Amino acid sequence: MFNEVKKSVEWGEDTLTLETGKVARQADGSVIATYGETSVMANVTFAREQKPGQDFFPLTVHYNEKYYAAGKIPGGFFKREARPTEKETLTSRLIDRPIRPLFVDGFKNEVLVICTVLSHDLDNDPDIVAMIAASAALTISGVPFMGPIAAARVGFEDGEYILNPTVDDMHELRNNPDQRLDLVVAGTKDAVMMVESEAYELSEAEMLGAVKFGHEQMQPVIDLIIDLAEDAANEPFDFSAPDYSALYDKVKSIGEAQMREAYAITDKQDRVAAVSAAKDAIKAELSEEELGDANLGTALKKLESGVLRGDVVKNGKRIDGRALDTVRPINSEVGFLPRTHGSALFTRGETQGLVVTTLGTGDDEQMIDALQGTYRSNFLLHYNFPPYSVGEVGRFGPPGRREIGHGKLAWRALQAVLPAATDFPYTIRVVSEITESNGSSSMASVCGGSLSMMDAGVPLKAPVAGVAMGLVLEDDGDYAVLTDILGDEDHLGDMDFKVAGTAEGITSLQMDIKVAGITPEIMEKALDQAKAGRLHILGEMGQALTEGRQEFSEHAPRIETMQIPTDKIREVIGSGGKVIREIVETSGAKVDINDDGIIKIASANGEAIKKAYEMIHSIVAEPEEGKIYTGKVVKIVDFGAFVNFFGKRDGLVHVSQIENRPLNHPSDVLKEGQEVKVKLLGFDDRGKVRLAMKMVDQETGDEIKKEEKSDD
Repeated sequence: MFNEVKKSVEWGEDTLTLETGKVARQADGSVIATYGETSVMANVTFAREQKPGQDFFPLTVHYNEKYYAAGKIPGGFFKREARPTEKETLTSRLIDRPIRPLFVDGFKNEVLVICTVLSHDLDNDPDIVAMIAASAALTISGVPFMGPIAAARVGFEDGEYILNPTVDDMHELRNNPDQRLDLVVAGTKDAVMMVESEAYELSEAEMLGAVKFGHEQMQPVIDLIIDLAEDAANEPFDFSAPDYSALYDKVKSIGEAQMREAYAITDKQDRVAAVSAAKDAIKAELSEEELGDANLGTALKKLESGVLRGDVVKNGKRIDGRALDTVRPINSEVGFLPRTHGSALFTRGETQGLVVTTLGTGDDEQMIDALQGTYRSNFLLHYNFPPYSVGEVGRFGPPGRREIGHGKLAWRALQAVLPAATDFPYTIRVVSEITESNGSSSMASVCGGSLSMMDAGVPLKAPVAGVAMGLVLEDDGDYAVLTDILGDEDHLGDMDFKVAGTAEGITSLQMDIKVAGITPEIMEKALDQAKAGRLHILGEMGQALTEGRQEFSEHAPRIETMQIPTDKIREVIGSGGKVIREIVETSGAKVDINDDGIIKIASANGEAIKKAYEMIHSIVAEPEEGKIYTGKVVKIVDFGAFVNFFGKRDGLVHVSQIENRPLNHPSDVLKEGQEVKVKLLGFDDRGKVRLAMKMVDQETGDEIKKEEKSDD
């Protein structure tokens, strides 16, 4: 009934197993990859024909996590997995990026890859397993895919690289000083295709070493996929790339000169209009048959690419006239908005980000329900890319995959320099509104985010800047590495290589390759060139701010922390939260208590914080003998008055201790509700509090000293 094929290899600390032939047999390729006890099923299907008129490659990748994989039931009202989480969206992109360039040129049939997490051992992250499963499923499916690829995660501790560190090791690296790197690398047998990383000021040499280490360590996985394919692969799909050379030659002869003139224009909007006019002029010279050719779009793009790439490699000439290693002009402004907690406007050429920082309390932390458990995050970064930023009309709505991915890249770059939560007990939300875009708005978000947080008073360890690098690699091996790429250089080039970091080292590296990989030599040159660009940008940013402001915005909350014994938590909260509600209502401050007895008191009003602090302190602290307190008379009896003087604690002022004269009754001088100053004399044998008023000046609250008797 089943034609099962199973292959295994010892890899790192666990066994990696690939199996096919038993599940999802109607898919073109189906593989279950298991590493340790983490299993991911990848299923691949592809259309046998290209849709008429389609001039792009419609590859779709979906990675989805099932809560049953970790023995959990989803939260929420419906108790069912709903829209993709951020982790699912990011992992879908992680799988897509290295496989997309490896489909045969000209193949435009629809391809669907679905990866489903079936089991999670809480040690091995499913993302790496999913990438391997997807690669194996594509390799055996028969689709024209020039793989396989493999992937590996690399950690860095005590100067040593670690293959596939555990989920716990990689979780919240900011709070784990021993771990300095979380890097995912994917590649073929010969070359690296993709890198994604979160780092803690690693040097260029250390980052390059991590990439090389990961590529070396993934080789047994590539061999395992090939071994599986030899026994289980389908017949290759009969596909030949269409020959559109005649159409391209005609397009080139008609429009090359006008296209060169268009790409000589430095202003983006004018250039876009000129390129569009050049395409229209070309189409006007074509026949009806040529206009209906599905390869016309490809031919036009090839002409654009040839014009741009040839000048760059042969003449070192870029679209806007810059040298290969020159960064566009930069302008940085802080305090751009009047009522926000922190804001910055960062402009680099025709790319601009308005980045705003908001400081919140513990109540504002994001709760993340992940397969490995629920945890909180006190640093949020959201990136928005509206159509007007590129002068277009189009969809405007919830963030898409690209926006989530760019936001996470900026988050990784910045979170490495944040202060510890114990030193800076705020929730930090950074929002990057991209107002103009012509190349690397994610790196503008990094620069603007760093300035915005410093403007808000966040004590960053160091400012962070980012730069996007590009590559043009010709068939003869000649290449040019470009610093601070434009949108067209990204679109028509061979590499998008983003590096962010401080003056001391790299905090994030992301690389995508559109050709069959690059050599270590090219990567080393790109890293060195990126470092020079990053240092230049940091210098330009420094003209606005170099460190966090010492004072918060008057509109930002102040937070004061206090530690109380854990056995006092119940007293502060009170039955049904009665006490803490009273503290909040009376003081006007927000109060947050965790299970360790750490209390955060927040308000934009310093007096409100002080009031809440005093109220909490009076609950948890013990009164000190000999100290003077301000209290309120709560009850008068024949033998004295009871005074509430310390939180909810009452004490007796005996009638003899009210004034330095005999009284017929305490009510002669006191009434209920009256505010009085009392001194704590001590406690009687039964633990009752003894108070006195007569030795305290009721106006000033100072103790009245006895006059020393004269010797005369």
